[in-house]
Amino acid sequence: MPIPEDVTGEEIDKDVRQELQSLPKTLAEDVAKNLVMVARLIDEDPERAYAYSRIALRLASRVAAVREAAGFAAYATQKYGEALAEFRAARRMTGTVELWPLMADCERGLGRPEKALDMAGAPEVQKLDKAGQVEMRLVAAGARRDMGQLDAAIVTLQSPELASNSVQPWTARLRYAYADALLAAGREGEAREWFAKAVEADRDGSTDASDRLAELDGVEFMDALVEDEDQNGADRDEQGAQDDDKD
Repeated sequence: MPIPEDVTGEEIDKDVRQELQSLPKTLAEDVAKNLVMVARLIDEDPERAYAYSRIALRLASRVAAVREAAGFAAYATQKYGEALAEFRAARRMTGTVELWPLMADCERGLGRPEKALDMAGAPEVQKLDKAGQVEMRLVAAGARRDMGQLDAAIVTLQSPELASNSVQPWTARLRYAYADALLAAGREGEAREWFAKAVEADRDGSTDASDRLAELDGVEFMDALVEDEDQNGADRDEQGAQDDDKD
């Protein structure tokens, strides 16, 4: 696949660049460029990001960063079996537990919520940093919902992180998940409160909490273009009626 001329490979994280030093220089550059493309496209065009990740994987499957990138790209395209395999490989190579929540969420994607819950109770969770533990909590709550255990999902999300007034990178998603679980359980008033709190914390628009809140409040958004077309149509009808009256 083509690589844009502005991509040099130097854009990647220094730790990844260091990993690639085990490869011949030209090969390392090629792998780096493909990893840059994965990072660039994974949000806006995950299928293309996945294609670039497969090229990097073919070139350097023994590099942990490559396996991890391939896992993220597969995850973004809902290829959960592939993602799980790549995350497991990266974990074996590095010995870290950072990917544990994502591995558990892959189990959910494969229709195995019970396995995800087992992972949520594993010793590895205690080795995660705060962000990883919150992510694991979100996955566990999702698994409870997969199993139809709404009340258990709500309880799973109740935590010091949820109750805290400080805004962290995970705050908006945690509040949103809690609001969504409350709404699914029929607790609309509480859900509205927590969607509002999610909006307060969602500084980069990572959730659609504002839309959900507006929906609960009965606010309808009309496409501006459609509104203009409707108005123009009404104006034409009115003009036509006036012309008929003149005749």
